[in-house]
Amino acid sequence: MFSQLFGLEAQRKRLLKKAPEGALRDFLSVPFPELDTPINKTPILAVDFETTGLNIKKDKILSVGFISMENNEILLSTAYHRVIYLKEDLTEENVIIHQIMDSAREQGDSLEAVISELLKALAGKVMLVHYARIEKNFLERACKKLYGVAPVFPIIDTLVVAKNRLDKQGSYKPAELRLSNLRDSHKLPAHYAHNALNDALATAEVLMAEVELIRCDYPLPLKKLLI
Repeated sequence: MFSQLFGLEAQRKRLLKKAPEGALRDFLSVPFPELDTPINKTPILAVDFETTGLNIKKDKILSVGFISMENNEILLSTAYHRVIYLKEDLTEENVIIHQIMDSAREQGDSLEAVISELLKALAGKVMLVHYARIEKNFLERACKKLYGVAPVFPIIDTLVVAKNRLDKQGSYKPAELRLSNLRDSHKLPAHYAHNALNDALATAEVLMAEVELIRCDYPLPLKKLLI
């Protein structure tokens, strides 16, 4: 794990030299949190994307939601949610799942504006997601499109955190790793899923619940949770 974050820091410095002036360069200018930082002192940004699908080559980001965590608290004042403008009409399946209508899409913000806000909020923080492949791949692709450079970032994935815990307990069903099912197992209240901000907040709450179950010499360090 040390070599992983050391590698990310080295990549951050290398990419900083290539990044153009603007949001990505500003993001890469800030060092990542240190490995031994206690998790309850680590600045974290819970992030969720809603997308038109899971194919990184053809699908697009529909909306972005995020919220900050500091000192073991979720900062509701930092909540952010934006729909992104897309030229093409949404499919019926997209509308049913995400409840984002074409009227909202047409009035959405530009991808550049939303990604710029996200990178600004992410600077110096660890990104928290549930099922990292979505946010990681789509964010890298968006930055490559906008800035010509794909960033690196430290990530905590609540799906991985929960899987590591359940692996130690024995057999379990893969469905138990779904965000809503994890919330049920922790007796957290039901949330309105497939809304980017709601899912980001739901993920932040799951992380707090999972951390309480980890047996470790406290304070629990960031390196125990990074993927």
